Amino acid sequence: MFNVQLSFTNATIFQFSSSFMVQHHLQLAAASSHGWLRATPSDGHSETSVDKRWDSLAFNPVKTDYIYVMKSCKDGSFSNGGLRHYGNIEISPSAAVLNYGQGIIENLKAYKNKNGSIILFRVEENGLRMRVGADRMCMPAPTIEQFVEAVTSTVSANERWIPPSNKGFLHVRPLLMGNGPVLSLTPAPEFIFLIYVTPVRNYFEGGLKPINVVVENDIHRATLGGVGNIKAIGNYAGIMKAQAKAKANGFSDVLYLDSIHNRYLEEVSTANVFFVKDNTISTPVLGGTILPGITRKSIIEIAHSQGFKVEEQLVPVEELFDADEVFCCGNAVCVLPVGSITLNGKRVDYGESGFVVSQQLHSALANIQMGLIEDKMGWTTLLN
Repeated sequence: MFNVQLSFTNATIFQFSSSFMVQHHLQLAAASSHGWLRATPSDGHSETSVDKRWDSLAFNPVKTDYIYVMKSCKDGSFSNGGLRHYGNIEISPSAAVLNYGQGIIENLKAYKNKNGSIILFRVEENGLRMRVGADRMCMPAPTIEQFVEAVTSTVSANERWIPPSNKGFLHVRPLLMGNGPVLSLTPAPEFIFLIYVTPVRNYFEGGLKPINVVVENDIHRATLGGVGNIKAIGNYAGIMKAQAKAKANGFSDVLYLDSIHNRYLEEVSTANVFFVKDNTISTPVLGGTILPGITRKSIIEIAHSQGFKVEEQLVPVEELFDADEVFCCGNAVCVLPVGSITLNGKRVDYGESGFVVSQQLHSALANIQMGLIEDKMGWTTLLN
C-alpha cells in the first residue's frame, strides 16, 4: 500500500492507498429517502467550542463535520452521491490525478445572514464552469443540478461551521479527480466528485487593505492552447515559485504577463485584475489563458449597472502607469485594491483617490453575497 498524507489544521484530509474509501469515524446519523445523510454535530465538537474559534480564524483548512462524495458510473454519469463524516479517503497510487494531474477544482463560499439563513452565490455558474473544465480535461462531470444539490447538502450539513458574516465565511471546495488506476497517458476509468468545506476569516476584516504586487517577466501562468482558462489543479503549482520569490521580496502577490509578447497583462496568481481610468474600467479580455472568474463576471455586470464603461481588451503593461486605481477580484478576496505595482524595479503607487471605485464595487458585491441588501440581480440562493 502506498500512502501519502496531507496534514491540514487539526486534520489529515487525504490518505492515498490502493482503493477508494471514505473512512467512517462516527456512526452516521440517518439516511433520508434520497440517500442523503442527516447531519448532526460530530462528537467532541460542542457548539461553544466552535463559537470560540471565530476570532482566531485564518485562511487554513479546519476539520469540519461532513464531506460529500460521488463516484462516476461506467457510462460517465454520476450517481449515489452522499455525505460522509469528514475523514480520510483512499485512492490508488496509480490514479490519474496523482500521476498525470487529471483533476479540477472549484471555489465558492457560503455566508449566514442576520436572519440565520445560509446564502450561496451563483452556485450554478460554478457547476457550469466545472463541466467546461471537465470537458477540456477528458473527464465526465456531475450535471449542474447534481452539483448544486451536492453543494447545498454539504453546506447545510456543516451549517454550524459558518461564521457570522462579520467574522468570515464558509469556503466550499468541490474537486473532480481521476481516481481510477492508469499507467499510460490515458483518461482515468473512474472519477470522484468530492466537496469539503472550511470556515475562513474575511480578507477585508478591519477594512480593505491594499496589496503590493510585482510584475513577473520570466514565469508565465498560462499559454495559448493550454488550460489557463479552467481550474485545472496543475495550474497552481507552476506559479508557486514566482509567488514565493515575490513574497520573499516583500510583495503580496504576482501579476503575470502573456507568454507570447510578454507585454499584455493577464492575472494575479488566483484572481482577475481590473484597471480604472476616469469612468472606464478595463480588464484583460478572455482569450484562452485567463480564467473566466465568476467574481469577474459579477463585477463587470455591477460596474455596468453603476454607469461605468467597462472594456474587455488587451491591456499593455505600460498602462499601469496611467491607471487611477487597480484592483483584483476573486472568490475569496471579493474585491481587493492594489496599492502598488512594481515593474522592472519601478514602483507605481495608487490610491490618491482613496480607492473609491474599488470600495464602491466591493461594497456592492459583498452586500449581495452577505445578504445585507436586496439581491436585484437574482444571484443568490437562500437555504433556510
